[in-house]
Order: sequence, then C-alpha cells, then structure tokens
Amino acid sequence: MSSFLEVRGLVVRYGGIEAVKGIDLDIHRGELVTLIGANGAGKTSTLNALAGLLKPAEGQIRFEGELLTSTPIHQLIQRGLALVPEGRGVFPRLTVEENLSMGAYTRKDKAGIRTDLDQIFHSFPRLFERKHQKAGTLSGGEQQMLAIGRALMGKPKLLLLDEPSMGLAPLMVQTIFSVIRRVASEGMTVFLVEQNARLALQAAQRAYVMEGGVIRFNASAEECLNDPRVRSAYLGEES
Repeated sequence: MSSFLEVRGLVVRYGGIEAVKGIDLDIHRGELVTLIGANGAGKTSTLNALAGLLKPAEGQIRFEGELLTSTPIHQLIQRGLALVPEGRGVFPRLTVEENLSMGAYTRKDKAGIRTDLDQIFHSFPRLFERKHQKAGTLSGGEQQMLAIGRALMGKPKLLLLDEPSMGLAPLMVQTIFSVIRRVASEGMTVFLVEQNARLALQAAQRAYVMEGGVIRFNASAEECLNDPRVRSAYLGEES
C-alpha cells in the first residue's frame, strides 16, 4: 500500500532547539492514525510542520506523492489538508454559521455546501441551536465542535487534529470523538495528536509513540494498548 502522507527525516527547530529530530511517518488513505506522547515530545511541532505553519529545517513531506515541504498554506488547504489546531482558532466576532461558511471558502458547489452544513448541524445539534451566536461567546467545548465542523466544511482529504479533547468535560469529549470516528469510518484520513492516550488508541487503527522529538516505535493501536511501555508511561498503569 503506497503512503497517502509520507514524512522522511523531518526536523523542526526553534532557534537552537531541535523539537523534532528527523522522524519518519507514513499514513495510508482512509486510516485513522494517532501520535501520542508526553507534553513537549514534539507532537504539535510535527503537526504544524505537516500543516505548513512551521517550515521544516530538514526532511521531506509528500502528500499523494507530491512534495509539500515549501508549499504555501493556502495551497495545502486547496490540496485537501485541514488542521484543527490546539486552542481551536475560531473567529470570535463571526457567528457560528459564518465560521462554518469560512471553512468552505475554497468550494464552489453551493448545494454540496448546504448539505454538508446540515450534516455538521446534525452531528453537533448545539451548533445549530447557536448558529446566529458569535463564536467568541461559546464554551470551550462548543468552540471545539465549531473548529472541527469548520475543517470538515472544506471536505478535506486529510484531517489533522491537535489535542481535540483538551480541557473538555467528559460528555463533550464523547461527542467530539464520536464525530471523529464517524468521519474516519466514512473514509476520511485522520491524523490525531492527543494527550489522552487511551482515548486516542481506542479510536485509532495505528499509533506512533513520540518521546523527546523522536519516534520510539509504531504499531497497531491494539498492540500499543497492550504494550507494557505504553501502559506504564501513558495509560497510568503499573508495568
């Protein structure tokens, strides 16, 4: 199976600090893959490099066989990459509906946009209830719903998610992850960075474990859930 996303020798630096130290990653079309690790492991730096927010110091990123390393962000979006960043990044002065419409700004299919908007409102009824409300007045969980909905409105080929459960109540986390699982089951490729390792591994098919800017190992999510190293370090269990 050829890789949908292929990363080779990725290095990300901040000044003299090397946050990502020459990692390799492969994601195949239709997979839900997670990247787990402690705070400061380099997970968000990796995701931001894939999304074009950070320029890699070294290495190559290929998406559908094409080199992306120096591609501008707006072209990455047009090619089908969508990032839901840590901290959500919604437009606070725009309404919920306006935020969602912004997610579809590269699309021309008005009927399809309307259908997808209805689907977002079906997935997140709370957004429908608040569709005329300014995004800045929403709760953290509602803003996370909105950020994911806005990304999905672009009909991405690859959805990049950075810590979608962070700071959310358990019920809200369940809602968010049910939608992530649904879009993955419908064929969307998803790359998930998530602090809650158990939740991420239960949702994903494969996992990469990152420590200190390097990939320590990768395996199926089920293998990781049963791996003593993962259970001890990330699942809060005694080895």
